Amino acid sequence: MASRTTHPVLGTRALNRATLARQLLLSRAEMSAEGAVTHLLGLQAQNVKPPYFQLHARLAGFRPAELARLMESREVVRMVTMRSTIHTHTAHDALTLRPLVQPARDREINYFRKGLVGVDLDRLAERARGFVDSAPRTMGEIREELLREWPDADPQSLSVAARCRLPLVQVTPRGVWGRSGQVRLTTAENWLGRAAGAPQPVDDVVLRYLAAFGPASAKDMQIWAGLTRLREAFERLRPGLAAFRDENGVELFDLPDAPRPDPDTPAPPRFLPEFDNLLLSHADRTRVVAPEIKGRTWTGNQAHCTLLVDGFVAGLWKLEGAVLTVELFGRVPKAQKEEIVAEGERVIADMGEGGAAGDGAGSAPGAAVRFGATRHE
Repeated sequence: MASRTTHPVLGTRALNRATLARQLLLSRAEMSAEGAVTHLLGLQAQNVKPPYFQLHARLAGFRPAELARLMESREVVRMVTMRSTIHTHTAHDALTLRPLVQPARDREINYFRKGLVGVDLDRLAERARGFVDSAPRTMGEIREELLREWPDADPQSLSVAARCRLPLVQVTPRGVWGRSGQVRLTTAENWLGRAAGAPQPVDDVVLRYLAAFGPASAKDMQIWAGLTRLREAFERLRPGLAAFRDENGVELFDLPDAPRPDPDTPAPPRFLPEFDNLLLSHADRTRVVAPEIKGRTWTGNQAHCTLLVDGFVAGLWKLEGAVLTVELFGRVPKAQKEEIVAEGERVIADMGEGGAAGDGAGSAPGAAVRFGATRHE
């Protein structure tokens, strides 16, 4: 093992290609949807459709019906885990990753203590659990139930406390492609029909994180997980890891045999949905977001759908019916533009109106990829 001062340096393009390979974005993987959800440690799912688009960008032959079936059979679920955000997880990860991040959810309640004066949090969790396990409930219904016992408490604070103390999942049809439904919640144990397991060992999750997001630093994983003090786990694992530095001197770790492709490896265009974890899981995001476009993928607290060209964010897009509109951040060569159109047509065929049933029925009449005005700062 090289000393810390002589670690090989990975440039931005090397990090980009390595991360894209782990994220299944250099070429579409011959992998099941459930396998991909496992490999990626879950899919960011603040909105209903993004998990489906995340898999479409990563898997060969993916159709929305595949993930929808997993939702309906309760093999995957939507729940709050990393960074206090909603993720789509396999049943196993739902029952074992949530306990791992539970300390962060407990700390989150501290920000709402003023609205919880006199509230016994253990009693709150007990009452909320009994209420949602008797029948799936909306958050408004949970809030009203808790106000019966604590009428002087702040309603929002009661809601946050229930969400943080309990592993609440959104029951179907919410989250099923082509269907709609109000957010109704019950506990993961109740929905999945089995008790939560012990938290996944943090060392195991570090290795899984590196397999999906590496090479990465301890701080990178802390950003992804919303946890602190992970450096200790990286140090325990150091003897079995490869070590590098980025161009700023930050120490990065990786699995020794993980793919680290040549920086000049071609990276095809990919249409990513809002809140894709590729853009949210590192402290330094320049491996996919160039410094000059930092902040341009967001408006307020709303993320935009992003387009990758040559592996880096190069524009925004939106799909309305069978029309996909692209707004580039700058000019691209003709050959790349043709690749963007071809990939966009694939998105329309599989995910637009023509493929709305999730069966790859093809594009609807009038389907088109259109380029809007180039977005400047």
